[in-house]
Amino acid sequence: MKNNITLIGMPGAGKSTVGVVLAKVMGYRFVDSDLVIQEKTGKLLSEIIAEKGTEGFLQVEDEINAGLDCEKSVIATGGSAVYCKNAMAHLKEISTVVYLKLPYERVEKRLGNLKDRGVALKDGQTLKDLYEERCPLYEKYADVVVEADTTSVEACMRKILEKTMH
Repeated sequence: MKNNITLIGMPGAGKSTVGVVLAKVMGYRFVDSDLVIQEKTGKLLSEIIAEKGTEGFLQVEDEINAGLDCEKSVIATGGSAVYCKNAMAHLKEISTVVYLKLPYERVEKRLGNLKDRGVALKDGQTLKDLYEERCPLYEKYADVVVEADTTSVEACMRKILEKTMH
């Protein structure tokens, strides 16, 4: 039974911001998978990346997200969750996956220091490279795509509700 909504998209797309409001309106729980990772490991995302590297971080993320046990929840994933095949298979099984789509220019404008945000960049990789690499994965896993560009949090939330409530 798919009684959860999972939000995917680039860092800065509004997954956590929209997710909290969406959960309140629906009477659902809000789960931020980045916070679950930090809670279970006892470390900040940036510390995990510094210690284990990007690949090591993705293994941790895959394992923890694949084990999420949620009902009536809005799940905001980290932007890199789409690299985690086990986790994404699990999330598609338990939820409707919504891609919050944002043009590159808006992502760039919204993001501050990538390292502080725990963004998993490979050596020499730019934000633009990351965006171009991830967008096809977001499209692949999404059940629903919502343009999150010029809308308010409320408008974005309404679009999600319209597209996910049958």
